Amino acid sequence: MRSWWRDLADLVLPAECGGCGRPRAVLCDRCRTALSGGAPRRVRSAPEPRGLPPVHAAAPYADEVRAVLLAHKERGALALARPLGEALAGAVRAGLGAAARGRPGSRGGTGTAAHAPVLLVPVPSARRAVRARGHDPARRIAYAAADELRRTGVPAAVLAALRQRRPVADQSGLGSRQRTANVAGALGVVPGCARLLRRGRVVLVDDLMTTGATLAEAARAVRAAQGPPGPETEPAERGRKASSNSRPAFVYLSETGEGSGQRRTPPPAWSGADRQPGRTAKEAGGEHVGAAPGVVCAAVVAASPDAFGIHRN
Repeated sequence: MRSWWRDLADLVLPAECGGCGRPRAVLCDRCRTALSGGAPRRVRSAPEPRGLPPVHAAAPYADEVRAVLLAHKERGALALARPLGEALAGAVRAGLGAAARGRPGSRGGTGTAAHAPVLLVPVPSARRAVRARGHDPARRIAYAAADELRRTGVPAAVLAALRQRRPVADQSGLGSRQRTANVAGALGVVPGCARLLRRGRVVLVDDLMTTGATLAEAARAVRAAQGPPGPETEPAERGRKASSNSRPAFVYLSETGEGSGQRRTPPPAWSGADRQPGRTAKEAGGEHVGAAPGVVCAAVVAASPDAFGIHRN
């Protein structure tokens, strides 16, 4: 109900810019330029957590960009999901392009893997935070990004495959090592989603990267589900009755699908050279034969200004 009232207010009441407060504009031209006017860049944290995939960000987390993200996340300015999604889509394209240039034939390279569908896997918010805000910001932005990617010809869908396996502490006051310890083992893949994760190029998405600890943990959880049968993969969870905290993840094809519970058609199965019989994992670019390209990269709307440092790019 809270989301419905906010959407109705956006239609009836005069809007103001989410970045600078200028009236009669959801996002003014100046703030829109700050958000997505520049080319997305590869960002790194220092120290960089183990297992962190390459991350691209649309803009530094400062000034107008910071205000826009906070307005969407904390103040429920849901109309900002569209421009934020457009910025995130740019970061996804940059990450996929870098993967194609850097690793031909593997993980989103120039071979058949490059034609596999793109699965945007949002980092889940804590349940208590979703209840307090009335929405999941990263997931809502991911829907808008998928819409923008499909509009420009990229076969993209959102797969809400990750869940929190245990509560974590608020990370706002924690350092990089403390954050890594706080989220270690905290995320898992929803039962039944491992096979979907093998059907496309997985791009982890979030609204913000600070230390990279949460993205690294998300990558660990996805890779564990995509790998050989083990304690954290789909076969180990098969047969377990899903609880209220482990609802099946859906492939969402539109921003308007949030919370609808409607199951959509998953992306087509990934097929091609790495499915040819007789190929070894080494010949297939180091991946498991028959497996999807895996976690190609991660993309965020914003990262700390230090993460954009030229000396680390």
